[in-house]
Amino acid sequence: MAENLAYEFNYRDELINGKIVLMSPRPSINHNRISGNIYRIFADYLDGKPCEAFGDGVDLYLSDKDRFVPDGMIICDKNIILDDGIHGTPDLVVEILSPSTALNDRQHKLLAYESAGVKEYWIVSPESKSVEVYLLGNGELTLNEIYTVYPDFMLKNMSETELANMKTDFKTSLYEDLIISVKQIFHGVV
Repeated sequence: MAENLAYEFNYRDELINGKIVLMSPRPSINHNRISGNIYRIFADYLDGKPCEAFGDGVDLYLSDKDRFVPDGMIICDKNIILDDGIHGTPDLVVEILSPSTALNDRQHKLLAYESAGVKEYWIVSPESKSVEVYLLGNGELTLNEIYTVYPDFMLKNMSETELANMKTDFKTSLYEDLIISVKQIFHGVV
């Protein structure tokens, strides 16, 4: 099988705390599916509303030391949307974990988003099919909830009480009527 040249030459980078950090050359198929699913959920909901959804590949300039490429964003302040990227604080940011980015997503980026005043931050794990939702309160992003798609074999072994208490749908802090099913986020992911 021939090598995909896009994987060979197309390196992406981020500026993290003033240092250039190479990212994975290309996201995996599951990463791409998750990113696309989240973008569609956001874009469909925001159609005709003042805020805008952005998917993977848009540069986010938070400060002179931090330029990230999140996997998804919701932006309500149109003044920070410029031709070369987003220059300011998004209202919601999504990062999808990969082996090469997980540590930065959970540590430096979490603190940078917190410091910038991002209202809601999602860390999405393709491996565990989970979404960690962090909400800003008193100047800190704190873990609010973890939503998970459980495999069938686990569901079969759960009690009725466990099944009843399982949280599979959630709202963003930005919109009361945007209800997201965690299954939608992981649709098509193997």
